[in-house]
Amino acid sequence: MKNWIFIVILYLGMISCNNSHKTSEIAIPDATVVQNDSLKNSDTAKIAHQIAKAQGIQNWKAISKISFTFNVDRNGNHFERSWIWKPKTHDIQMISGKDTVSYNRSKLDTVTMKTDAAFINDKYWLLAPFQLVWDKGMEFSIKENQIAPISKDTLEKLSIVYPDQGGYTPGDAYDLFYDKNFKIREWTYRKGNTSEPSLTTTWEDYNNFDGINIALMHRNDAGDFKLYFTNISVVNDL
Repeated sequence: MKNWIFIVILYLGMISCNNSHKTSEIAIPDATVVQNDSLKNSDTAKIAHQIAKAQGIQNWKAISKISFTFNVDRNGNHFERSWIWKPKTHDIQMISGKDTVSYNRSKLDTVTMKTDAAFINDKYWLLAPFQLVWDKGMEFSIKENQIAPISKDTLEKLSIVYPDQGGYTPGDAYDLFYDKNFKIREWTYRKGNTSEPSLTTTWEDYNNFDGINIALMHRNDAGDFKLYFTNISVVNDL
């Protein structure tokens, strides 16, 4: 099954300790071994790969383990969960509050699928530029010299729309605003490919972890939403 991805609004509900998930979730394979064939020989291929390269996708093959904590602060509430991910073996461990769940992405069942949906969400925020290469079936479009919604800087915009069927949240769209160095500076999430944004945040505070460049901080324009990563650790086999 193709690797289609997350709906951030769903998981913001977890801030208030609501652990409900969509009942229609379906299993998907690990994206780390998938390359998007639809990008080959297309005008968007160079852009998508340059964005992924700017974050260090060329170094991903050496990574055997990555650990991170996904944090969300919203309206005075804080939510967090931590992950240990071994991409070569597909082993995942989630630690959230007093709960610890371990599973393998090649052996999902109805119980672990709920945890996997959360993993896909958090991993997408962590490595969205890599998903441009890993994911399949998206539609791409590029517009030059666009005004970024938060900074009002003039940037390039790569829009992606996921297919209407399959995955955890089909049909969603994202607008990635990137600079001349192919680094994402802001993005907009549009649930169900609506014209109006569901959420827009910055991409800032980039740090390098063994060749993987990660934006640690994402803020909205109003200042009442902050999504960020802590406790990042990367094991490089080389």
